[in-house]
Amino acid sequence: MYFEELIIIAVIAIGIVLYRNYEGQNIGKYITTQVQQVYNKFAPYSFKVTREKTKELGQEYTPRQYAIQVTVIAGFTAIITYLYFYNIIISIVYVVISIMFVPYLTYLRCKKVYSEFIFEQIQTYTSNVIMEFATTQSFVKSLEGVINSGILEDPVKKDVQYMIDLSYQNGTIDEALSYMSNLYPYYIVKNMHQLFLQITKEGARNSAESLDNMQLDIDMLVEGVYRDRIERATFHKQFLQFGIMLYLLVMLVQYLVGTETYLVLLDQWYVQFLLHAVLIINTYFLLKGEKYYNENVGAE
Repeated sequence: MYFEELIIIAVIAIGIVLYRNYEGQNIGKYITTQVQQVYNKFAPYSFKVTREKTKELGQEYTPRQYAIQVTVIAGFTAIITYLYFYNIIISIVYVVISIMFVPYLTYLRCKKVYSEFIFEQIQTYTSNVIMEFATTQSFVKSLEGVINSGILEDPVKKDVQYMIDLSYQNGTIDEALSYMSNLYPYYIVKNMHQLFLQITKEGARNSAESLDNMQLDIDMLVEGVYRDRIERATFHKQFLQFGIMLYLLVMLVQYLVGTETYLVLLDQWYVQFLLHAVLIINTYFLLKGEKYYNENVGAE
């Protein structure tokens, strides 16, 4: 017990030292800044790209929202783990570990925002190329029309421009189509490119009906994707509620056996092992659920 009190005193002392050293500054803002610098230094390139685009779209969390997220996660972890083990040291360890998962949750959220943005850009690219082709009867001219319209944003805009450059450089659209299909492996992209390749090789006769059918396929896919987004959001809410209830089952156990009996059981190593296993397994499935909710949109 003395050791636990010593830990609490040490935590308070560290907080006082931080406050005294950075008096006149917002201590929360200082900590957030330091964590942000670590993220920027060690985060993978893909994370940096998705997060930058999330900021551009205005969907990045503010420092206050991040602080609330960390507080909620840390507070919930502290309460649950203390109810499991009645041990402050174990609770502190779990709180620190839970906070370490915040960057991963941020990555998943940014990935979701980025994949939704890319899908919307691909939808815009395919639909408008088909409409432009109806006027120009030229795939490259259709790409140029879409670029000049200003409806595309980077990175898709940059990649479409590269397709145009490849087409003029090689004198054919084959390599350009292959480049875009490999970069964005959506089936609407592959099917549209295959259709344009056939039209180019065989001539533009009777292509209107095929293009109309392709446009219908795109519309059906978009409808399916947005319906899937709504279903995922509903699943996500129910999944989180179920996961939280699983954490709280320990309260039911204590109610059934009594708190005093439960404390006696905690002295057994295998009981401690089972409780740790319950926490870890439940957390693992919650993270898997978060990953599923944030998976790529519209891509195979």
